[in-house]
Amino acid sequence: MKLLGLSPMLWTKHLNLTIGFYTNILKFNCDELNEKMGFASLSRDNVQVMLVVPKQHPDFKETQFTGSIYIHTDDVEKIWKELKDKVEVVYPIDNFEHGMREFAIYDNNKYRIIFGQEIDQAKLKP
Repeated sequence: MKLLGLSPMLWTKHLNLTIGFYTNILKFNCDELNEKMGFASLSRDNVQVMLVVPKQHPDFKETQFTGSIYIHTDDVEKIWKELKDKVEVVYPIDNFEHGMREFAIYDNNKYRIIFGQEIDQAKLKP
């Protein structure tokens, strides 16, 4: 048995605005949209995100998530240059001791998304 993938399902009150953020700014494709069900499936390369407007959860008042969505890339510099002036930046691009060059942004729902690329450990040493 093996796991085949991970597709975060993010709750939103604003389905169309969130689809717009992911498609227009992050360049995802909207593969499926069912407005009646309040559901969308988005993808870019090997990354998939599902969006849902919760209807069976009466206590849902606003989006909340205690973690981050980490997206690995092969060109973090290019993505940083494309996004840095279009989004709310959590922290700018930098090299980290865990061997990644990364940056973090917020999406329109305040979900934190990190884009990272593995770097050569030798580049981290002074």
